[in-house]
Amino acid sequence: MTDYLLALLFGAIEGVTEFLPVSSTAHLRLAKALPFVHIPLSDPYWKMFDVVIQLGAILCLPIYFRKRIAEFLKSFPLGPSTAQRDRLDHPVTLVLLAFFVTAGPAFLLSKLISHNLESFTVIGCSLLIGGVIMWVVDALCDKPRTTDMNQMNWRQAVWIGAAQILSAVFPGTSRSMSTIAAGQAVGLSRMAALEFSFFVSMPTMFAATGYDLLKTLVGHKAEALGPLVMDAHRWTALAIGFVVSFFVAWAVVAWFMAWVRKRGFVPFAVYRILLGLLILAYLR
Repeated sequence: MTDYLLALLFGAIEGVTEFLPVSSTAHLRLAKALPFVHIPLSDPYWKMFDVVIQLGAILCLPIYFRKRIAEFLKSFPLGPSTAQRDRLDHPVTLVLLAFFVTAGPAFLLSKLISHNLESFTVIGCSLLIGGVIMWVVDALCDKPRTTDMNQMNWRQAVWIGAAQILSAVFPGTSRSMSTIAAGQAVGLSRMAALEFSFFVSMPTMFAATGYDLLKTLVGHKAEALGPLVMDAHRWTALAIGFVVSFFVAWAVVAWFMAWVRKRGFVPFAVYRILLGLLILAYLR
């Protein structure tokens, strides 16, 4: 396949899977291993490409949730009702709290994360186990106490931030899956868990992609993605992937919000289990 077709393919995969609880990392790794693609996971250009198209997907969130973000920022730090809210429980504070709970350990475990990214066994097991957990949590946690982000407390945010570490350490877990399931486990409704998952992904993924891009630019350091040789052809492919990822992710976020209002997460859990079993069976 040409680089332009690969950019379309990878951009679409990233846009579809970034915010669904199925792991964009796993799907991009699997796509690169296909016989008609066969891109080495260590290729520096395509590693950087993954970071850029992920940034494209994430950028759709501030635009899609612009009214909700403006609402939260306007009421910060006391919240919409100063008589009922504690400053520590404001949605902005909760998002930042979950982010910092995730960021510290994830940074310290960066070498383990890099190692696991190359392992299809880890990806297959993470998809399988995560699917089972999502199915069980979605089935058992059907009487939520918290139906809106404005009702959350700091303990719920800390728990969700801690659970999000798993998605960083074990590719295939899915950041979306871990935050949604963790939210449901501590009493959030499906919609509240999904919305908080979107909001906490903004600082988390902006920081992660920014850090990876910084490593790319500082090519002389040992932990850098590697030296890059860019030309007009590669810049064009990068732009195609970025734009495709942005618009596909925007459409998927809108669809996913509508889906969860009426249905649960079981179909995604089943898909994860089947894909995980298929990967592990193939490896054997």
